[in-house]
Amino acid sequence: MALYALGDLHLGFQVNKSMDIFGKVWKHHERKIEKFVTQIVKPEDTLVLTGDHSWGRKLPECREDLAFIEKLPGRKILLRGNHDMFWDAKKTARLNEEYRGRLFFLQNNYAVYKDYALVGTKGFTFEGPFYLNRRGGIIGWDEERELQARKLVERETLRLRESFRQAEEAGYRKFIMFLHYPPTNILEETSPFTEIAQEYGASAVVYSHCHGENRFGDSIRGEFHGIQYMLVSGDYLNFHPALVLD
Repeated sequence: MALYALGDLHLGFQVNKSMDIFGKVWKHHERKIEKFVTQIVKPEDTLVLTGDHSWGRKLPECREDLAFIEKLPGRKILLRGNHDMFWDAKKTARLNEEYRGRLFFLQNNYAVYKDYALVGTKGFTFEGPFYLNRRGGIIGWDEERELQARKLVERETLRLRESFRQAEEAGYRKFIMFLHYPPTNILEETSPFTEIAQEYGASAVVYSHCHGENRFGDSIRGEFHGIQYMLVSGDYLNFHPALVLD
């Protein structure tokens, strides 16, 4: 039994949206997902998908995408991404009821893997715009957008704390933390999300959202303050699920 993670599937079977324009790695990426997940993940394993599952804006437009995910091997746990418009955060319980026994939607709740609680939320990271000088150095940013970003970060940290609270109340003391957005932006060494991970002693923080080689280094990768940070964006991994725990 093992725990794997993969993000940014960006499926669009019903809306007919292709990802090919984003580079060769995305060509027929649905086939890669099916092939590599089937090769790596066993029926007894758990696979956490860290957001941006479907391009459909409403649930009826996502049915085929969710059915595709459902047919993949292992127990599937889904995190909410910034493109998952079909998923109203206030109606997560409704999704979990509808897909009971098939998919689990991780938002304001927690899941379990062995003696670990799997906690998470979408998160948020201020991504600019940043203003650059001629040498590419950052000399400023859009303060209005940063203010809005602060509000979104506050909302998401509250949701993350609720996930931890429920898990702790149930007696769990070991945690794996999942985000869709990276835990820090390119200017930050720490953030409210890294601070929460340290506060609760998370073993790992797993995130995605960063696409393209020039974005893979936007946030923390590797060990930081005793916590393992893992980027699991689909194109970063060429759609091979990453092993989080065995």
